[in-house]
Order: sequence, then C-alpha cells, then structure tokens
Amino acid sequence: MGLTASVLAIDAGNSKTDVAVVAADGQVLATARGGGFRPPAVGVAAAVGALAATVTRAYEAAGVDAVAHVSACLANADLPVEEEQLAAALHACAWGDTVEVRNDTFAILRAGVAEPRGVAVVCGAGINCVGMRPDGRTARFPAIGRISGDWGGGWGLAEEALWSAARAEDGRGAPTDLARTLPAYFGLGTMYDLIEALHLERLAPHRRHELTPVLFATAAAGDAVARGIVDRLAEEVVALATVALTRLDLLAEEAPVLLGGGVLTAGHAQLDDGIRERLAARAPKATARVVRARPVLGAALLGLDRVGADARTQERLRAHFTE
Repeated sequence: MGLTASVLAIDAGNSKTDVAVVAADGQVLATARGGGFRPPAVGVAAAVGALAATVTRAYEAAGVDAVAHVSACLANADLPVEEEQLAAALHACAWGDTVEVRNDTFAILRAGVAEPRGVAVVCGAGINCVGMRPDGRTARFPAIGRISGDWGGGWGLAEEALWSAARAEDGRGAPTDLARTLPAYFGLGTMYDLIEALHLERLAPHRRHELTPVLFATAAAGDAVARGIVDRLAEEVVALATVALTRLDLLAEEAPVLLGGGVLTAGHAQLDDGIRERLAARAPKATARVVRARPVLGAALLGLDRVGADARTQERLRAHFTE
C-alpha cells in the first residue's frame, strides 16, 4: 500500500473516539469509531494502544498504511507539555510523516468556522475555552478543575445543585425545590437519603452527573436557587469567551463564539438567553452560535490547514460531514 491519503484526523474524547482518513482532494476515504481516550485513568501507553486499534480499522478500510499528517484533537491534552508528550507517543506509531496534537476543544472551534478564527467554549462533563487566529496565535486555559480556576461543566453543576439542596433541607441555606427534585430523581424522599446513598455508594458516584438535567428542569420551573446556578454558568461562559477574545485582539472585531458540549447544545432557554445577553454587553461585536458538527470534522480541517489545502478541498470535506 502506498501513501494515498493526506490527513488522519482524530477526535478522541473521554467517552468515544472518531477517526477519519482524508485524501488530498478532501474526500473522506474511511472513518472508524472507538472507545474513550483517558490517559489519566489507564496510562498513555494503554490509551494510545486502544486508539491504535481504531486507526488500524480506518486505515484498512481506506487501503492506506500512512498519511502526510496526523491531526489529533485529544481529551486530557490540557497543557502544552501534555500535547507534546502525546504527540511523541503518536509519532512513534508511524501513522504519518508529521503529527500535531491539540486539546479536543480546538476541534469544536475549527468545525464551526470557515477559517481558523474565533473562540469556542465547551461545556460537557467539564468546561473549557480556546481561541485561535489564522496567523497561528491561540488563547487557552489549563482547564483541569478548580485548581486552575474552573467552575461549571455538568459535573460541577450537579455538585453545586447538591450543595444548595443539602443546605436548604437542613436550614443552612435558602429554600429550594432542588431539595425535593434531586432525591426524587433517584426515587428517594429526602436529601439526607440521597447524601447517604451517594456516600455509601449505593448510588455509583458517576451517577451524580445525571442530576444536571434535573437542575435545569427545576430552574425552568421557576426555582430561584436553581436559576441562580444557571445564571452563574452563563456568567462563566461569557467570562471565558471575553478573556479569550481579548487575548487574541478580537474584542473590537466581528468574531464568532462557538458553543459546544452537551450542556451548551441542549437548548436550555435561560442559559442560551443569558449567554447572549451578557456577551452583547461585554463583546458586542461577537456572535454566539451552537456547533453541532461532529468534532472530527474540526480535527480534519486543522489537518488540511497544516498541509495547505485550498478552500474547495475544505468544502468537500465539510460537505461529507454535514450531508
């Protein structure tokens, strides 16, 4: 087999991985899907090994054994040093002549714009923000939790809802319907019952994230405490976007702010309205819009940027993923 493809695009998240093999003319030769990419949990070697199985399937389907460039947008590549370590690991796999690793938030951003210019905020299990300009300048945050100043994400929202509901039930905090709706979701009568079930792990710890939709439903029903948490998330999203726009000297220019991740694409009216109102006040030339394209498209477009593909090639690729 010869070198017939231009780009291997990888979008590897915590729960799933998508890869695409893209020809020099923008045609998608093959795609494949695999499991999540979690180096912190399983180690870099095991994570890359699992990724290799998915890439191998895509290469076999495409009839290639290597590409010119590997464009990998990876979860848990939160710091530049982690990107460098993962790039070295992928380069050792000999999938392509060159390798570039970016945090997976860059894939959301690039999927949503015709050129690599703008800011993306992603709120799924966690929260992150990146920005970029065509000249290669970027803006980013460590995004590794509270120690890096983060607040929000589905996990954080669930924790905040639990905190407020517990304090409401025992009298330390303001009254809120969350004290009823959160335990009721699991068929329990009180917050004490829910606290006990979580502490003793009669409910698996990972199930806490299921409470995020309950928070939004309680807010939509008019509960003041729940609505306050949603408003705080809108503030956080706009704060991230505004700082990134400022760092890239885009605050005074028309620029897109792309919104991705399960929380920001779910259509919560209060959150959507809150983001747009706050963004209009702080960055009036910015335009917020939701990205629904598959992130692997963004990884592939970043790869085509790197190999110097023209606009027609990029549009052919985009058409494949938006048909």
